[in-house]
Amino acid sequence: MRLRTLALAAVLPLFASPLAAAQDRYVVCDNGLRCVTAPCPSSAIRNLDSGAESRGVSPDIDGLAEADRQRILETDALYYGRLVLRGHVEDRDQEIAGRRQSLPVLVITGIEREATADERRHCRAG
Repeated sequence: MRLRTLALAAVLPLFASPLAAAQDRYVVCDNGLRCVTAPCPSSAIRNLDSGAESRGVSPDIDGLAEADRQRILETDALYYGRLVLRGHVEDRDQEIAGRRQSLPVLVITGIEREATADERRHCRAG
């Protein structure tokens, strides 16, 4: 029985979704940058799992349930980093001023919890 359990544990990761494996925890903040034309890199993200910080990554909340979208908007989570969000970063092609550009987007797939003060320390205020 133990051998069967070990074999199953070794095989299960092979069937796991690559998207599920790529989910990290992020805090999103407004970095204060304002622009006249798009794209405007006014968001900064911090990957809580790796510690990496990136500027100019646009958050995408369109895939969330309506209640989660409202919670994000009502708490200023994308301005002051109030929530720890699950998701992944992907490059998306966008047409801006007649030119195709590949820009990074944080695809938010869920809300994990409230962020601690330490987790949002890179945000300007809050």
